[in-house]
Amino acid sequence: MSTAHTSLGPLTRVDDRWLVGDHQRAGGMWLEFRAEGLCVHQTDSTELVTPWARIMDLNRFTLGAKYPRGSYGALAVLGGWPGPWNGRGRGHLHLTLRHPYEDWLASFDRHPRPYSFVEVTLFDALLRRTAEDGGIHRLGDREWLGRAVQLLAEQRPMSAGRIRDAVTEALRA
Repeated sequence: MSTAHTSLGPLTRVDDRWLVGDHQRAGGMWLEFRAEGLCVHQTDSTELVTPWARIMDLNRFTLGAKYPRGSYGALAVLGGWPGPWNGRGRGHLHLTLRHPYEDWLASFDRHPRPYSFVEVTLFDALLRRTAEDGGIHRLGDREWLGRAVQLLAEQRPMSAGRIRDAVTEALRA
């Protein structure tokens, strides 16, 4: 695979695929947004694909811990610093699935590069708003996601209102 061309926090475009997490880490875990659904790549080369139609809700995105008090645990901060903590820790998408109904955690390893607070916030807002608007399947549309990420990656909104406006504009992309 070639290097990433576009990214938004842990979401990275590699070749013509959209991946969440460090796909180059030996024995790692990462996610892939495919047309047919969310694919979890496990350490033993197995793939688990969950169809978009089965995903009811994307409850939240956490970084550094499965269940931190806020959205980010200690490893979220330390994982972006140089030194022994660089690139350590995981991220998690907290989802609700249907048929049967269950809460599900899709985990991924973070990249060695740091994620800025703005990137992570925009990534989280894009995921949540896409799910809230009933368009979670759009994450599997490579062209649409490329336009949305390109638009968001160029912005640096510094308030909740501007983040909301940026994501609204990206959803129309």
